[in-house]
Amino acid sequence: MTWLLDVNALIALLRREHEFHARMRVWFLEESRRNGFRIATCAITELGAVRILPQLPDALCTPAEVAALLVRWKRSLGPRHVFLSDALGAEALPKWVKTPRQTTDGHLAALAKVHGAALATLDGKIPGVSVIAARA
Repeated sequence: MTWLLDVNALIALLRREHEFHARMRVWFLEESRRNGFRIATCAITELGAVRILPQLPDALCTPAEVAALLVRWKRSLGPRHVFLSDALGAEALPKWVKTPRQTTDGHLAALAKVHGAALATLDGKIPGVSVIAARA
């Protein structure tokens, strides 16, 4: 299974101080034992991490440092990381997208589906996806 991490899941996995880091770490370790396990990112999720991480309390990092961290992390995953190219327009948004706050979640869910992946999220309000990090 290929899992596209949404921005919050990616940040939680990368940042030890995140309130859900332990939850994501447990999920990641459990899933990584399965055959065919891959982690996916895309431009939206990577740029979201680069934008948000430097703004967090006690972050002490720059956007360039976060980008470098992402490169190292993806390399450490080797063939278990895949970057999903994104050629979806607004017409690909799922029908459940009704408010502006749902657009990114809807886009990521559609992107995962197009690539045969599943959206990995901590958000229990996204229709049709599993909140994969809820256990732990």
